[in-house]
Amino acid sequence: MTKSNQPAPLTGQALLDKVKELGNLSKEEKARECGYYTKTKNGVERVNMMKFLNALIDAEGIELDSTSNGQGRGGRSASYRISVQSNHNLLIGSAYTKKMGLKPGDEFEITLGRKHIHLKQLGADEEE
Repeated sequence: MTKSNQPAPLTGQALLDKVKELGNLSKEEKARECGYYTKTKNGVERVNMMKFLNALIDAEGIELDSTSNGQGRGGRSASYRISVQSNHNLLIGSAYTKKMGLKPGDEFEITLGRKHIHLKQLGADEEE
């Protein structure tokens, strides 16, 4: 891929200003106008949306990497929402079980309500 005659992609405040200036253009057109594209050997332009969107996130000062606490590898944070899987199971992820200090083999009693499910840990001291 050649980059001759192509200006460096915009970053920071210049990128934010240009995106605002471009108003109603599509995301792809905005990315191209801000320099986030390459030309193939055949002269076909390819817009690099991932680099464009990452540059926008950086320009806005949004911190997506969870490097501040220094624990583990980062990953997703708990959203406190789950969905029923295609096999009709509910999976409670490790973010929740670790936060509660649960260990493999801990048991729960399941109580079904009209529109809710309660889990009560068996063998735990009654604190409530």
